[in-house]
Order: sequence, then structure tokens, then C-alpha cells
Amino acid sequence: MPMGNVFTKIDSEYYQLTSAEKKVADYASRHQQKTQYMSISELAEEAGVAEATISRFCKRLGFKGYNAFKLAVANSTAGRATSNPLAGEVLPEDSIGDVCRKVYSADLDAMTQTLELIRPEAITAAADLLAAAGRVLCFGQGGSMILAQSCAHLFSTARPNFTAVWDSHLQAIAASQLVEGDVVIYFSYSGSTQELVDNLKIVRDRGASSILITRFPKSPGAAAADVVLQCGSREGPLQLGSIAARIAQLFLVDVLFSEVCRRDIEGCTARREMVAEVLSERHI
Repeated sequence: MPMGNVFTKIDSEYYQLTSAEKKVADYASRHQQKTQYMSISELAEEAGVAEATISRFCKRLGFKGYNAFKLAVANSTAGRATSNPLAGEVLPEDSIGDVCRKVYSADLDAMTQTLELIRPEAITAAADLLAAAGRVLCFGQGGSMILAQSCAHLFSTARPNFTAVWDSHLQAIAASQLVEGDVVIYFSYSGSTQELVDNLKIVRDRGASSILITRFPKSPGAAAADVVLQCGSREGPLQLGSIAARIAQLFLVDVLFSEVCRRDIEGCTARREMVAEVLSERHI
């Protein structure tokens, strides 16, 4: 990764860039704070270029890829708030009370953004798939797998066909054995991991359906999914796995769970009562 300020590097290389690459350079230089939060698809659309152009631009500057470039932007952008790795712009001099209020504000803002981004027709489409599904597998990589497990755990209290699969190889194996009518719920904030794209291709080839919960509806993963549910919460490259982003995604899970159960109140209530009775015996 190149050392020093990325924007100084852009200036020094500017006249060696192609006309399309200059569009990327111009946009990133004018919108330094915004760029670090954008997916490659979003930057391509805003700059008016192809995603491949952005990849070439990043490599021309000496970065391995777009994520490395975004990290350099975050480190080079002036001001503590833009490069702060903590949620809610928490600062070293803050009191515990200040920390609590700032984190609360960041988490609440993530849910507010998600509420504004919800498309009722997407929730309906996802609930239709789940209500009629044979098997439902919950996938994710890294921190997103925690969300997949939480989703499977919640739904399993009301429906017996939800399972979390936590290893990418096991996910590929499980996906290869899906049939028409089965569904995969996939969690990926970026929507741009190789495992996601590979596994969704297997799901589609098997005739099964997929629901993707992501921040970026124009990502490669979103293009391969049948239904996309968009969460809020801006997450910079120094804030990977932020709790605010997870809360935003879990909010969507809760909405989806409520909608699925609403369609079978009696059945879901009866199954949840059975689960509660069994678990009550394990409490001291």
C-alpha cells in the first residue's frame, strides 16, 4: 500500500491517468469524506464510469484493490470524525456519559436510516418466499455469520425449517443440495465478497431462492439475489463490524420475522409456546 496522503498521490499521478480514471480522481478529491463510505458500484455510478475503471485506477495508484484505496482515503481525510474508528464520533476526552449518548445516537440513527430505506414490496416478497419455503439456510461470512445465527435462532422458535450454516465450504455443500422452494437468507454488509457471489450462483443453479440483507443494493451480491433488503448505517473502512450496522440488519430480521409470523399467528404462537415450555425446564 502506498505511504502518505492518497490525495497527494492522486495529484502527482493525475496527468498519467486516462480520461475515465480522471473522473474517478476528480470525484474522490471533491467528495473525500463521502468516498470512504461508498461501495465500488456506488462510486462507479457517481463518477460515471465502469467498476473496472475504478479497479484499474486503484491499481495505478499502487493499491491492491478498492478496499485498500478506501482505507487510504479514510486515513488521509482531514478531521478526527472522518477517520475515527469508533461509533458515534467518540473522542478520547469524552466522559462515560458522553460515550453512552454518542453510541446510542449512532445506533438509533442506523435504525432510522433503515426504516427510511425499507421497501414494503421487498418485505412482502421475502416473507412470501419464507412462508412457502421447504428449507431455509442462513449464511454469512465473518461477523455477518453472527447475524445469520441470530436470524436462524429467532425463526427457529416459530418455524422448524431454519438452519444456520457457518463455514463457507459447508455453505457451498449445503447450497448444492437445495431444491426448488428452498431459500437462503444471506447477510453481507458490503454485498461484495467472493464467497457470497459464488454461493448465490450455486443457489440459483439449484433452482432455490435467495434473500440478501446488505447496505448496498447495487453490489454484485445484490445483482445475484432474488430479494434485497437494504439496511442503513454508514460504516467506514476503520469501523468494520460496527454494532450500529449489525443493529440495522437485525432490525430487518425482526421486521421480516414479524411479517412471517403475522401470516400464521396461531401456528407460530403454538410452536413458540412449545419452545418456551421446553426451555423453561432448563432454568434453575
